[in-house]
Amino acid sequence: MSKTAIILFNLGGPDAPQAVRPFLFNLFRDPAILRIPAPFRQLLAWLIARRREKTAQTIYAQIGGGSPILKNTQAQAKALEQALSGTGEVKCFVSMRYWHPFSHEILKDIEAFRPDSIVMLPLYPQFSTTTTASSLHNFWATVQAEDGDLHARWGELKTRTICCYPEEPGFIRALVELTRTAYEKAKPHGRPRVLFSAHGLPEKIVQAGDPYPWQCEQTVRAVVREFNIPGLDWILCYQSRVGPLTWIGPSTDEEIRRAGLDKVPLVIVPVAFVSEHSETLVELDMECRAMAGRVGVPFYIRVPAVGTHPGFIGGLANLVQKALVSEENCLSAAGGRICPRGYKGCGMAP
Repeated sequence: MSKTAIILFNLGGPDAPQAVRPFLFNLFRDPAILRIPAPFRQLLAWLIARRREKTAQTIYAQIGGGSPILKNTQAQAKALEQALSGTGEVKCFVSMRYWHPFSHEILKDIEAFRPDSIVMLPLYPQFSTTTTASSLHNFWATVQAEDGDLHARWGELKTRTICCYPEEPGFIRALVELTRTAYEKAKPHGRPRVLFSAHGLPEKIVQAGDPYPWQCEQTVRAVVREFNIPGLDWILCYQSRVGPLTWIGPSTDEEIRRAGLDKVPLVIVPVAFVSEHSETLVELDMECRAMAGRVGVPFYIRVPAVGTHPGFIGGLANLVQKALVSEENCLSAAGGRICPRGYKGCGMAP
């Protein structure tokens, strides 16, 4: 029986108050995040982590002192294994970028499993140099640094990487079903406006060729098409801005204020987050909800992240099955490259 290892990549999050500073340090020392020379990046990352530690601890204290992202990702891993139970022997391994389990911590487990095939599956539907590319680069660097059997056998294994799936039908179906439920709850309060909220990026990263906002647009347009409500009031916006740089917009905060002026109910859809964590549970559920109340939004509801929704897990299973029969080492949900040629940061760029 064939054995397939699926590596699920995600951001990670601090699991306790004392983990907040090292988590932040790991985040900001990533060259994909702070794009400055290494010696300065390390120092600046240390300074930022020290300065933001207390604020971040306050944020995580509101959700039990740590991030639930690992628990949520492990639940997705278990659900995906069950969905692929008829595809030989399948085992999912979780690799977090900025907190445990790190890539080097799972290599021995993969080695012990001795797979015939490996599928690299980032839990970032929309590709970005700051998320997918960073996670994959870090993992390959870790493999290259290993001297164990897995490193020696890696060249013999069938390894496939799924770079992006912004319009994967199961993912879109899950978003539509969850959004429709929330939309129906908002309708008695007026004609709802749907805010599709994604994590933002500094403009300079997008100008350097990062396709993330373009891919977010494809996700949202696919959801709107499937939602199929004539004249739907919707907009894509971006949250979680930090620092002095100019970020892509419009911001989620700006759109909440506009909704207050227009006196329309809001349905907030986390379109780029597939599991619950501080950006959904604190930023959207608490901070944005409080802002909506202050500016006069008559009704506010947040759509859950897709999590283990059967549509989303089924979509991931379909991606794995496509990867296992593909002749390409790297593929999107559509097979080949989907980003327009101008995006040199695309995961399939030469």
